[in-house]
Amino acid sequence: MQNPTMTRALALLIALAVLTAGRATAAQCTVEVLTVQGTPVTISYCITGAPRSTGTAEMIVPVLATYSAPGRSLRRPNELHFLAGEGVSRVLESLDLSQIGLRGTLHLTLAYIQGLVHVEGALLTPGAITIK
Repeated sequence: MQNPTMTRALALLIALAVLTAGRATAAQCTVEVLTVQGTPVTISYCITGAPRSTGTAEMIVPVLATYSAPGRSLRRPNELHFLAGEGVSRVLESLDLSQIGLRGTLHLTLAYIQGLVHVEGALLTPGAITIK
C-alpha cells in the first residue's frame, strides 16, 4: 500500500522538476529573414543565459547566433556587450557571408530590447548596399 503523503510529495516534486526544466530550456529567440544578393538569409539570435554585468557600464548577453542560406548554415555562440541600463542598447556585428555560401560581408546593427536581440539594420559590403 502506498503512502498518500509520499505520493503527493513525489507528484509535486515531479511537477516542479518539469516546470523548472521547461524554463531552463526555453530560449528567448528572434528570427528574421533578409534578402541578400537575391537569396533569403535567415538570422536568429537566441539568448542562452542571464545577462551579466562586467562591473562597468556594460552587460554581457550570451547568445547563440544562427545564420543560414539555402543549403548552408552557421551556428556560433557569442557574448554581445551592450550598455547597461538603457531602454535600447546597440552593438555592431559583422558576418563574412562566404561562411554561408554568399559573397561579401553583412554588417549588422543589433539592438537589445526587453530581453531580446533584434537585427535593427544590415549593410552589405562591398558596395554599401542597405539590406535593412
